[in-house]
Amino acid sequence: MKITRIEHVQVDLVALEPKTQRCDAIQSFVRQETPILRLRCSDGSEGVGYSYTIGTGGSSIMAMLQDHLIPRLIGQDPDRIEAIWRDLIFHTHATHVGAITSLAMAAIDTALWDRRSKVLGQPLWKLAGGAKACVPVYTTEGGWLQLDEAELVAQALAARTQGFAGSKVKIGKPHLSEDVQRLSAVRAAVGAGFELMVDANQSFTLSEAVRRARALDGLHLAWLEEPMPADNIAAHQQLCLHSPIPIAVGESMYSCGQFADYLEARACQIVQVDVARVGGITPWLKVAHLAECHNISVAPHFLMELHVSLACAVPNAPWVEYIPQLDDIAQSRLQIAKGHALPPQDPGLGIDWDWEQIHARRIANFSCS
Repeated sequence: MKITRIEHVQVDLVALEPKTQRCDAIQSFVRQETPILRLRCSDGSEGVGYSYTIGTGGSSIMAMLQDHLIPRLIGQDPDRIEAIWRDLIFHTHATHVGAITSLAMAAIDTALWDRRSKVLGQPLWKLAGGAKACVPVYTTEGGWLQLDEAELVAQALAARTQGFAGSKVKIGKPHLSEDVQRLSAVRAAVGAGFELMVDANQSFTLSEAVRRARALDGLHLAWLEEPMPADNIAAHQQLCLHSPIPIAVGESMYSCGQFADYLEARACQIVQVDVARVGGITPWLKVAHLAECHNISVAPHFLMELHVSLACAVPNAPWVEYIPQLDDIAQSRLQIAKGHALPPQDPGLGIDWDWEQIHARRIANFSCS
């Protein structure tokens, strides 16, 4: 039997401007640089994958793909996704663990899964596990740090009216009293039946994280996200012993091993693995199943268009985060019904790419055969 081979790869880097101002305790979301990778195989099958940055690093991801990863991909059997992923990781071991390598790997890995799903005629959420047919969705779009108290309350009430099951609010104001006042106003407005999450974006020291977690106790928060720098496992371990609020980490972690260390140390209660930052669907599923073995939930960060399928693939993912990412370059939209996001039913990732808009917004590209 003739083995299918990868024959051609095209990568377009697209710049997307955020529709709303997005500020947190340490940064502003400048623009999204999105590498979109399209591979074609000898049997005529194709797959499309992607990754992202929030303002810097797009050209570095393109260089990693063009100079080191894509040439090694040509001629490979696209059905051997695990073998390809491991080969590319070992080939780039000197730059892994690292954001650029993982983000570049994700563009390849998601394209391979897209192709596999299309060839087998299965939507990704079923192919990857098919644990459930929908997942609750919360929004972050109305919780950015620059919003004043009145705007924050109005956005939370609007989210509840729109059918979201919860809302995330950024914290990290100069004094904890500001955070407490803002969150208290939101909780009073939305009532007890609407979930609230908070995100500090790695802005606190251990002592300040403990202090603010205790000050926010009583607001019935679902989790406190990224309270401290992500590489400080010991501090998160200590915080978990003292915080009345569950601690969530993961969006700033780039390998399965980092998640394994956190779970072994009991340094978090919720894992927020990001499919792009961890290096693709292949490692995402490893982390999700590892978390399940520790009885830990997975609440993936960003990338709702892809994470809705992965969250439905595994049994321990109770949330998808709503932040529109691909509206300018895709014709499909996240489907929400009664507070739950529904995974795409079409084979593949379920993203209907708008290639005319992709080419119009392209700032760099290359191809390899």
